[in-house]
Amino acid sequence: MTLARICRHLCFPDWQLRRRLPKRALRAITKAIRNSERQHRGEIRFAVEASMPLGRLLRGQSARARALELFSDLQAWDTEENNGVLIYVLMAEHVVEIVADRGIDRQVGPERWKAICQEMETEFRAGHLESGCLAGIHAVGRELERYYKPPDLSGNELPNKPELL
Repeated sequence: MTLARICRHLCFPDWQLRRRLPKRALRAITKAIRNSERQHRGEIRFAVEASMPLGRLLRGQSARARALELFSDLQAWDTEENNGVLIYVLMAEHVVEIVADRGIDRQVGPERWKAICQEMETEFRAGHLESGCLAGIHAVGRELERYYKPPDLSGNELPNKPELL
């Protein structure tokens, strides 16, 4: 844990998140997830956090550890075919983490998930938050399409609306 990291988080309040991802952008993310899930049987969860809670920062929790925690909390693991994927964005650090359930993770592998995260982070650094989020959803959706097609008629197992934490 460094003082610079704590300052980044303290200087990124929740209202900044709502300013950078207005309702229009959240609707676009929801729509992109819904449209993607029509092409495969996988489930995508999307969570964005302005900054980590202070207690977690002081304990030195990494963005990856926070994503793993949220994967459980948001029940992205709770799908019939073990094909849930969480895309976690930590705005204070401009970091993206993808956590995938064992069914899809063993097919895709960590290198591809990391590449998708890096593509999103590049978009974010260029100031394109919404398009970076949408690109990540599309990329995850393409991976799910490769291994879980076509969608059945069983319906949506997890919410499509992004979680703002």
